[in-house]
Amino acid sequence: MDAIKEQRIQNKQILHTERACSLCKKSDDCPDIYGEMVTLEEHNLTAHYFCLLMASGMSQRGKENEGIHGFLVGDIKKEIQRSLRLRCSFCKDKGASVGCFIKRCAKKFHMPCGLGHEVIFQFKDSFPIDCLFVKSTHRASPASSNPVCLYVAQSVWIKLNPSSLTVCSNVLHVMEAGFTGIVFSFLFQKYAHSAAKFFFKCTLCNNKEMFQKEMVRMGIYIPERDASWELEENAYEELLQVYEHCDATRCLSLQGRGKSSQSGYFEILRCTICGSKGTHRKCSRVNLNENDWVCTDCKAVTEETTSVQLPDRVESPLVVKQERKRMLKTISDINSTLVPKRLCMLASSSEVLMDLASQISQQQSTEVLLGQNDGVMEAALRVLRQSNFNPSSTLSVKFSRDKINNNTKNQRCFLRQLVLKLQMSDIFEGPDGAKNLALNSKALRDDLYFEVGSLLALSLVHGGPPLGFFSPALYHGLFNYPTDYKPTLQDLEETAFGQKLKRIAESKTLKGLQHAMQSVSQYLEAAGCWRTVSELSEKDLLVEDVLNFYLILRLQLPLQRFREGLRTLGLFEKVQTCAESFFSVFCGPMERLTAKSVSELFSVQLSEKSEQRAQEKTATNFWKRYLEECDEGLCAASLEDLLTFTIGTDLVPAIGFKPTPSISFFSPPDPFCAFPQSHWDTNHVLLPLLPSYELFKKHLDYVVCQFAMIQEF
Repeated sequence: MDAIKEQRIQNKQILHTERACSLCKKSDDCPDIYGEMVTLEEHNLTAHYFCLLMASGMSQRGKENEGIHGFLVGDIKKEIQRSLRLRCSFCKDKGASVGCFIKRCAKKFHMPCGLGHEVIFQFKDSFPIDCLFVKSTHRASPASSNPVCLYVAQSVWIKLNPSSLTVCSNVLHVMEAGFTGIVFSFLFQKYAHSAAKFFFKCTLCNNKEMFQKEMVRMGIYIPERDASWELEENAYEELLQVYEHCDATRCLSLQGRGKSSQSGYFEILRCTICGSKGTHRKCSRVNLNENDWVCTDCKAVTEETTSVQLPDRVESPLVVKQERKRMLKTISDINSTLVPKRLCMLASSSEVLMDLASQISQQQSTEVLLGQNDGVMEAALRVLRQSNFNPSSTLSVKFSRDKINNNTKNQRCFLRQLVLKLQMSDIFEGPDGAKNLALNSKALRDDLYFEVGSLLALSLVHGGPPLGFFSPALYHGLFNYPTDYKPTLQDLEETAFGQKLKRIAESKTLKGLQHAMQSVSQYLEAAGCWRTVSELSEKDLLVEDVLNFYLILRLQLPLQRFREGLRTLGLFEKVQTCAESFFSVFCGPMERLTAKSVSELFSVQLSEKSEQRAQEKTATNFWKRYLEECDEGLCAASLEDLLTFTIGTDLVPAIGFKPTPSISFFSPPDPFCAFPQSHWDTNHVLLPLLPSYELFKKHLDYVVCQFAMIQEF
């Protein structure tokens, strides 16, 4: 009897595992192809979600938690009975619940059978199904096709199946190669099921709205939820983990390679460059007063050695060969962010940016429209997310409120305001002028780190101002410069966590130190920095470890996406090769305008005629005197107002000016109505030749202040 009972249980289990959809009779549980397979045990009913959506006689009359996602049990059973009278046009079996929405077409089929025969199921409106869709639309002319989506289809398919499709730049060739129907649906349906509504976008241009609309038209179902990787439990748990393992050739610890004491010779030190290798102090002969240790791989890269020094204790030639092979492979695969020692480049940052700007096309332009209520950052992101955005096109900026419509001035003004807004975005934190990246899950989900990095690169190459707000810690994390930099409390002084860490650093007694550590014990444990302290002097090493984790280790994913954004127009690679030259561009501090610095910006063009030349030299002296009085606050205008009037910006662009700002002169017919003139496109200023400095100052004050008022309103 027991044997019979056990056999019945096994039979029931087999029946349960092979339970089939009541509509299509398939037991395949493939959510990305057939939708979720739901079983109602009490009703002995199983169905694919897509089979219910596409069934011609079905409608969702219940709430989401009733029946199967709103499809009531009674309605499902009626549809099963109805479909049993209909035979599938493809497999010839009964139970065809889906019909073509074209009235003249009498085809009926199972939902999976339709997928296998290039039927298009559109997940919108009344869920139209077209068995002729492939023939009528996929064979359309190039003018009626969407080249963006077809290019994406081609690129994704090649990445996943490099041997199955010949690379071809012609859209028609992609279609002729058979990239339609089953292949298209399978490939993009899996992508849509994984990325869902928030992350399903074009893999080339990052456009989401137009891309999703086109995919729905092509029969792709896009779940209205977060991406599958975002729904995983503890999805970002690894960001709080630090490396704890001794990688020395011979580990001397009796408790094993994974055991680390809080201090002493068997405390595990991590490589100060990559953080992904470790050693006990004793195993690598690191003194107790030393905290910097570099693993063999990073040392070989930073010292540009062509061969790797092997450890002293090697037991056989075979081990030597294997160790050398392993080390050389590690060096070749080392993270691209670990920059090797480089030859010092003599080029200045402005020369490098000028070289990058040579790729900007003057024949193509990207229009940036800013309405009355538009934010600069929002407008910039809107342009960046356009499917046809080209970073090498000239920016054509138009302000609806601007009464003086000059593209050079508008572009400089736009980029100046953009940099100010970007440094206040959610991805940065810390004191003004020394910002670090903040860990923001929403920004990661929206890929804002990449977009802000891309906008900053665009700004620098297109003639925007120096950034000047990065902290040295952030610059070091991005470009590994300065190589000997150690994060300090000043890097996160104004953050809430910075205040707590400051209390640890300022502890005067051992008891006070222990109390301050206890207040942030959970974070210290997550960071791998919690330890038992027995001396007050240990606080410095503790603070250093926490700063290294907070500012660098936990931010690896944001730093990676931010670097990718900075690669726009090739900026990141250029900065890497001359990180010292660009340090002041990114980190500042911003130099204050002075009479001398403004004067040195302009070259003075004098006439050849001696009589007029003497008048122009007098006017040049008037100009320099005016600059000095502006600097001292004796004029109605400031140096920033004057610079904005003359060249369209109150800051010198990081790329410099091309052409160089210049001054020339004109003789007015009426000295009392002679006002200076500026030509922003050529960075040129025309100054009137006037008989006295008082008249010169009066006219220049008037025109600069009037211009400033127009800009304000």
